[in-house]
Formats: sequence, C-alpha cells, structure tokens
Amino acid sequence: MLGGVLPGRRAKRALSLSLGFPSTCNAGFPWACQTVHRMKSGQSSRMPEESSPRKTPQNVSYQDLPHLVNADGQYLFCRYWKPATTPRGLVFVAHGAGEHCCRYDDLAQMLTGINFFVFAHDHVFRFPSTVGHGQSEGDRMVVSDFHVFVRDCLQHIDLMKKDHPGLPVFLLGHSMGGAIAILTACERPNDFSGMVLISPLVVASPDVATPIKIFAAKILNLVMPNLSLGSVDPNVISRDRSEVESYTLDPLVYHGGMKVSFVIQLLNAIAKIERSLPKLTLPILVLHGSPDKLCDIKGSYLLMDTASSQDKTLKVYDEAYHALHKEVPEVTASVLMEIRTWILQKLSAAEEARHS
Repeated sequence: MLGGVLPGRRAKRALSLSLGFPSTCNAGFPWACQTVHRMKSGQSSRMPEESSPRKTPQNVSYQDLPHLVNADGQYLFCRYWKPATTPRGLVFVAHGAGEHCCRYDDLAQMLTGINFFVFAHDHVFRFPSTVGHGQSEGDRMVVSDFHVFVRDCLQHIDLMKKDHPGLPVFLLGHSMGGAIAILTACERPNDFSGMVLISPLVVASPDVATPIKIFAAKILNLVMPNLSLGSVDPNVISRDRSEVESYTLDPLVYHGGMKVSFVIQLLNAIAKIERSLPKLTLPILVLHGSPDKLCDIKGSYLLMDTASSQDKTLKVYDEAYHALHKEVPEVTASVLMEIRTWILQKLSAAEEARHS
C-alpha cells in the first residue's frame, strides 16, 4: 500500500524538516513533495492510521511523508523524482547496505532530465523495531530474510506500474542494491526493459568469505546473531574526499557494525544469485571499479559470463572505488553519461517493441 499526502504547505514543511540534512537531502527538495502520489477521491492507498501515528526514526510522522506500508505492516520512506514533462519510462533505484535513497539525488535528477520518473524507498529491516535504513522502520543491519527486500521492491514497482500503465520499467541497483535488483529481475523476468548495476554484490570477497570464516559466522549466528562485526571503512567508498566526508557525516547512513545474522542473509542471497544468473535475459549494463574492496569485481565478470542475456555490457574503471556515482568528478561524469546513453537506447528499443 502506498501512503502519502497532497503537496501543501504542511507537507512541504514536514518533508523539508525530515530531510534537512546538508550532506544528502537538503538540495532541490522544494519540488520533492510535488511528486507524492495523489489518492483518488474516496479511495485510501494506505493502511488505517493508528491513534498514535507511526513516526520515522527522526520522529517525523509518516502521515506527512510519502511512504509505503509493506506486507509486514512496516512503514518505508519513499522518494519520487518526477520529470517536468510526461514520463517516457520508470526507473526504480535500489540503494546499498547501510545507506538511503536520498543519496541518489544527482543520479535521479539526470534521469528525470531525460523524462524518466525515478522512484525509490529506504529498505526496511526487521519488525517491530523502529530504526531501519534512512527513514524506514526496522533494526539496522538485521533482516529475517533477504527476500523481504525483493518483495518490497516488487510491491513498490507494481504500484507505480498501476499509476503509469504501459511505460517501460528499468531497475538500477548499487552494491547490495545490485543484488536486490538482480533477484527482482529474476523473479519477474519479463517485467523489465533493462537493468543498470553499479558495483553490484554478486560474489563474496574471497578475503572475507573463506570457508573457516563462513563456518564461524554460521556458528555465531546460532548463539549471537546480533553480534556486530566490523563497520565499513568510508575511505574505500570513493577517492573524492568531499564524498567520503559527506558519507561519514550523514546521519541517515548506518555507521555501526554489520550484524552476524545480516552477514548470513547476504551469503544466502549471494548463493541464490549465483544459481539465478542464467535466468537473466534482459539488457544489462554493469559498471565496476577494478580495485573495489567492498564488492569484488569478479562478481561482475561472473554475471557477464553466466547471464543468458544477449545484450550485456561491462564498463570497468581501472582506478575507481566502490561508489562510482560519487567518485572523483571525471569518473562520476563518465558513469552518468554511460547510464544516460545506454538507458536512452534501451528506452527507444522498448518503445519500438511496444508500438510494433
């Protein structure tokens, strides 16, 4: 179910307050509330509100924010980037572990500039805790089943497809979001016109996922599933120092350690991805930095070798780090241009196929 409010003064004020973080969400938001879905007269698109309205971890009522209520009754903060003219296609963005969808504003604005309607949400974690990714509910770095991410994405995509029937739909995922996008595409192999993957999680790092470490993680998961392991070193995110600082200071980014139970879910997802890669038949663009220390580029090579798609492209950046869309300016510009050129080509092909 999709919850939201009409774009009025109260909504604009609440949205700007809830997203008033200078490192990520402050720029360009006067128009953000214009993209909240309007509800048809006499029709509610969210669950009945409780006597005490649910609030984000930042203590803002979900009544004042665009949100999704998933199958478990959890509230997910949503973000929409609407083009100035009639959209030609839809792009769903799946963010990476520990971050949030507002970090994709630059990428989304590039896509709206070529008439795509871009949408995303902060992934949720385990109910009934109150802290999830960004402004969504759930324990950070805890999830009972990785498929919850896929299920929620499909729910959001189906809602947007209902509102915009007939438009081509594309997936875009970064890091863990790449794993989510892959599994989403495998679950609905005929629903998407293409998929863009930025530094996707496809295989476990050989340095981290040794047989001994995997065995130890499985044992720990039985006795101490919420034990926190090492946190992400922000210096391996990007070579751009301003981006590293932005990531480090962002209050919506999770900076704590990864839980043992979450590591197990990631390993399960990786195993499922490796089994599912042959099911991928849609056009795919993969962009990856060769020295990436968070998601091994071997996974992207495996995807290229294993996916059944006849239209797949891998672009390797020899010195770039993990977040290619937030790298040094020349890399980021190249990445955005690659995505722009590729997705316009696939959009034209999808439009021709629809009208033929």
